Amino acid sequence: MNKGLLTVDEALEVLLAGARSVPEVEDVPTLEAAGRVLARAQVSTMDVPPMDNSAMDGYAVRTADVQVPDTRLKVAQRIQAGAVGAALAPGTAARIFTGAPIPSGADAIVMQEFCAADGDHVVVKKVPEKDAWIRRRASDIARGAQVLAAGIRLQPQDTGLAASVGLKSLPVFRRVRMGLFFTGDELVMPGDPLPPGRIYNSNRFTLNGLARVFGCEVRDYGIVPDSLEATRNVLKRAAAECDVIVTSGGVSVGDADFVKPAVEAEGSLLMWKIAMKPGRPLAFGRVGDAAFLGLPGNPVSSFVTFLIFVRPFLLRTQGIADATARAIAARADFDWSEPDARREFLRVKWNAQGGLEIYPTQDSAVLTSTAWADGLVDNPPNHAIRRGDTVRFLPYSELYG
Repeated sequence: MNKGLLTVDEALEVLLAGARSVPEVEDVPTLEAAGRVLARAQVSTMDVPPMDNSAMDGYAVRTADVQVPDTRLKVAQRIQAGAVGAALAPGTAARIFTGAPIPSGADAIVMQEFCAADGDHVVVKKVPEKDAWIRRRASDIARGAQVLAAGIRLQPQDTGLAASVGLKSLPVFRRVRMGLFFTGDELVMPGDPLPPGRIYNSNRFTLNGLARVFGCEVRDYGIVPDSLEATRNVLKRAAAECDVIVTSGGVSVGDADFVKPAVEAEGSLLMWKIAMKPGRPLAFGRVGDAAFLGLPGNPVSSFVTFLIFVRPFLLRTQGIADATARAIAARADFDWSEPDARREFLRVKWNAQGGLEIYPTQDSAVLTSTAWADGLVDNPPNHAIRRGDTVRFLPYSELYG
């Protein structure tokens, strides 16, 4: 590694040590809680299922009454889901439907496929085993059991689980307020004329999208003119209104780079050069109570450094306990014969053969590679890849969670 460069892991350790979870908790209806971060573990106040019930449409019987195939029993009652039947008398059966409570005395369900109706009787063609097709009370969840852990982002199935034990609302951390602004007199918004020497501000769209993927309340302060006064004014406003401030570009030491002196004037700043590609410069500091993260201005570098650094920092700020992105061991269907001395994040996608293909150029200016890809290969420094090798793949599906 080049002298003076921090490793990715070293930078992450310092970064995450400075993350502060938002303190405010609010109760939201369970119906609206998907995507939010659960603040307190939830336990069930009931058994699920709350009673023994049928797992199939069929007939409830006493196994003592069905000792041989083709046993004929009188159908004494019909029990639908939501109804409660009478006790099952010896020598009788109950027509029963999926989810209906098991009548007292019955100890098995015979699927209707193994029965034949015969007037007010049923012929049971198969001898059932005791407890067959009966869902026992609390077989899924017992009263008092934890159903949801604190510090998870609630998925739709989590809210369904909460509803199944009667939780009509859930305590969640309030949304993180993220401030975004972009520096550079060369930046132009799509739809405006593009004079010579100017570029469209793609980072504004990428970072806004990423912030919303993570459920942030976004405050977009737009493009800030290249002046120290303008940058300080926006920075002070963002620090007063946000938990986290993210910028792209303007944190180097050039004459037209005003983010660094603005942050230093209003708060504190650490400047790092990271041994990674794409990316390298990263700024981290605080302005008032807000955290500040300055990303490279290069579009691909900005995108990748957000996923590798801002993502875990943001998850910790949101109150998520585990901010680690899970990697997948995958087969490389490409050669990478000239690795960099820095840790590389290569843009790749799945192919029809179940392996990974690499984008033809890994130039950090080619934003097309990020849209083409399904994720990133996390490649160690100086590590050549041969076709057929197993690599560490970080799919977007993990990096966006």
